[in-house]
Amino acid sequence: MKNLEGKNVLITGGASGIGKILVHLMLERKANVIIWDISQDNINKLHNEMAQFGAVRTYLVDVSKIDMVQNVAKKVKSDVGVVDVLINNAGIVVGKYFHEQTPQNILKTMEINAMAPMFVTKQFLNDMMKQNSGHICNIASSAGLISNPQMSVYAASKWSVVGWSDSLRLEMEKMKKNVKVTTIMPYYIDTGMFEGVRSKIPILKPEPVAHKIIKAIEKDKKMVTIPGYIYNLTRLGQAILPTSLFDWVVNNVLGIYKTMEDFTGRK
Repeated sequence: MKNLEGKNVLITGGASGIGKILVHLMLERKANVIIWDISQDNINKLHNEMAQFGAVRTYLVDVSKIDMVQNVAKKVKSDVGVVDVLINNAGIVVGKYFHEQTPQNILKTMEINAMAPMFVTKQFLNDMMKQNSGHICNIASSAGLISNPQMSVYAASKWSVVGWSDSLRLEMEKMKKNVKVTTIMPYYIDTGMFEGVRSKIPILKPEPVAHKIIKAIEKDKKMVTIPGYIYNLTRLGQAILPTSLFDWVVNNVLGIYKTMEDFTGRK
């Protein structure tokens, strides 16, 4: 979607972290920005911070609750009409070994990271298809490409997003609908969500990542890894190396399997 001016753009998890930066960039492009977030405090702060850049519509939403998603989606449609661009950005992580995860941890991670993008998209996709125009951007993770200790549930949720998101893209193409789908798979981003992570591969700064996400939407990119070499590195390595050798390289050379050892997460 080359021109975002005047477009209705909905961003989940838009009142903090990288979501807030995306809001700013969309306002710079003169889009009509709609924010869904679970924190009223963050929503209030965002209103104050963004007032100089433009007006935003905000809604208090827990995207893990289907009834709430459906009800607020109806209100959004009544307030602004068709959502032209949807960015499924909301996410959580519980960095523990699988045997330490509680059923509540597992359920909430899957609800927010894997199921919510589907449920939220379901509310707005038919309108996009009807007008034969729209863009859905799903923020997955490089954890959707490669396994990692202390991230088993998070990885499961992001593998789910990658598979669903790209399947949705293919469905739109098969039906010849002008609804684009972009899957974003970033490495660790320095937003506080992964506080304590130690990595040989540089941890990403949120501002450049947000810019790349917006560019991916404007250029109708299909699948984007940040940094770009992550996709080829993992896919090629998995294709040509025995699993034991691949694990050795990822663990001892790249250090990825050790990144979560000092994880504390956002307080």
